Amino acid sequence: MELKNQHIVIFSQMQFDSRLESTNYTMAKHLAKDNYVYYVDRPYTWKDYVQFKDTPGYKARKPHFFSSTDSFIQTEIPNLKIIISPPVPSINSLPEGKIYRMALKVNEWIVVGRLNKVIKNLGITDYIFINSYAFYYPTMHRLLKLQPLLKVYHCVDPLIEEYQTRHGLISEDILVKDMDMVICTSKELSNIKAKLNPNSYFVPNAANISHSQKALDPMLPVAEILSDVRKPIIGYFGNIERRIDYDLLTNLLKQNPDKNFVFVGPVDIDYENNPAFDAPNIFKKGSVPYEQLPAVLKGFDVAIIPFKKDDVSSSIFPLKLFEYLGSGRPVVISDFNADLEEFTGDTVHICKNAEEFTAAINLSLNDTPWLQQKRLNVASQNTWEHRITEIKNLLATNLNNKQKG
Repeated sequence: MELKNQHIVIFSQMQFDSRLESTNYTMAKHLAKDNYVYYVDRPYTWKDYVQFKDTPGYKARKPHFFSSTDSFIQTEIPNLKIIISPPVPSINSLPEGKIYRMALKVNEWIVVGRLNKVIKNLGITDYIFINSYAFYYPTMHRLLKLQPLLKVYHCVDPLIEEYQTRHGLISEDILVKDMDMVICTSKELSNIKAKLNPNSYFVPNAANISHSQKALDPMLPVAEILSDVRKPIIGYFGNIERRIDYDLLTNLLKQNPDKNFVFVGPVDIDYENNPAFDAPNIFKKGSVPYEQLPAVLKGFDVAIIPFKKDDVSSSIFPLKLFEYLGSGRPVVISDFNADLEEFTGDTVHICKNAEEFTAAINLSLNDTPWLQQKRLNVASQNTWEHRITEIKNLLATNLNNKQKG
């Protein structure tokens, strides 16, 4: 059975206009090439409604917040619509318990009310429902008037931060048990979820290689934000938060005073003033639009992922790994996930400590066209086109099995 011309509702944790490219929205765009996809944007809370009132994101959503007839944004992809729900109360600060669960039900009804109207207005008669890491709304699918043909949970990361675990651990377990199938972006995650739902699968992250390969264009200028940084530049592109091993980073900065380390991406407030960023050879450049990724990567001599190795890092399969490889940059990472070597072979330096990391950086600075081509070959096998084919095959098989019996 081929997954084609299906109606697919994706309720996502990530907003469609997020500052960084997300697995959730990328999946939606690819599925929309030959299916009808309705991406339910993460609801604004009333706090968001006030806080972001003058932002482009708010202005894009404003006409749709309270309109039951004009409740979605039509994207440039004909088959992809962004559904905007009314704002919901902020409830995450409530303690876990009966009051929180009652408040959560109110929020679920608000979102479901909008989704039910869209389904009715567009004349949708059947659909697949994918909860893409929106673990904080674990029973929303039960409230839909038209029940989905197939219910799927797409788990893209372990729950780590306190704001996630406060209610998320309970909610995600409810969600996983209630789904027809679970798709996880790491092998460890799929093993964990399989204990609650045996119909769990591992489909790793990939990258938009055609985008990151723009870094190879000799006519593309290096991003302006790197103009004041002396080479060699050892670079990181992505969220700057708890995953980073700041002790490792501190040692790397001390061991490599002749190199400059650049971190590009949004900084979690809890790590804004981390002492590692006080070193003279490190630069925080803040967030840049995803469109500038190739120009940033072009300025990197070596791309790094210095994640800490802990109880949750084995569940992390970073999207940026294949973006780095697709740009042709040499890549050095810490040994936080043993599964990564299976997908990268000998093209990525995987290091146990700062000394190995430093040696790998020095080795990477003597790059060759042959080594670069090996990285590009690996990247070409880990594109979103490959991953979406896997996901579509899983959805089609499970839908077929469910309809049979």
